[in-house]
Amino acid sequence: MSSVSGTQAVDRAAGLLLAVMEAEHPLTFGQLQESSELAKSTLSRLLSSLERHELVAKDENGALRPGGALTRFAHSRRSTDDLIEACRPFMVTLSDATGEKINLAVLAGQEVEQISQMECTYLIGGINWGDQRIPLHASALGKVFLAHGAELPPGRLSKASSRTITSRQDLADDLVRVRQRGWAFADSELEPGLVAIAAPIFAADGSVVAAMSISGPTLRMTREIIKAFADQLVAAAMGASSAIGFTPGPDFVERRVGAA
Repeated sequence: MSSVSGTQAVDRAAGLLLAVMEAEHPLTFGQLQESSELAKSTLSRLLSSLERHELVAKDENGALRPGGALTRFAHSRRSTDDLIEACRPFMVTLSDATGEKINLAVLAGQEVEQISQMECTYLIGGINWGDQRIPLHASALGKVFLAHGAELPPGRLSKASSRTITSRQDLADDLVRVRQRGWAFADSELEPGLVAIAAPIFAADGSVVAAMSISGPTLRMTREIIKAFADQLVAAAMGASSAIGFTPGPDFVERRVGAA
């Protein structure tokens, strides 16, 4: 086979890289040769180039896996700008429909970091938590992350208000309800008189990358209002999830159908 160069070489190297990245297990040289149908010399030259730039690496058996450059990129802190942009239309819809404060948050270690906020349209609102880190167990947003795998800090749970759940068992029971109904609830647990509900935003791989919330004072957030808002919130969060590539599978649908 004639030597490859230019665009053809880039295409072939890209194809090899994708094959290694998408494989469930490291691929051997023979497997890559069979799937790519490249000559041994060509394949060897392209793999050497990819390995030189740390795009692929060999394991202890000589099989190819994603390299250090890809691993570093995958674990680097990513900008939230794209996430905010994708969620913004759904936050606007919620704000227009409810008039209450809408927040978008991500997990920051063992705390909640709010990255976008739309203020309520009423004179009576609540504290602006936008520039503060919030304990996971004391907020609806935090409970969303806890319900989907985030870990609590060790030791005693801090008390943000007289109604903060500080019993780990009581919190675990609450998180079961969060998973069953698809949204979290906090009544005066972070701030006296503040009620909030929050729902997860899923990435393409099904992991929870963010949470969206509606919050307002107890005088407006009645039980009936909360039920109506929760339906709108879950729909908005699912819309945002779809906007960033999430497609719910059969298991996800079945879980929601059986939710209380």
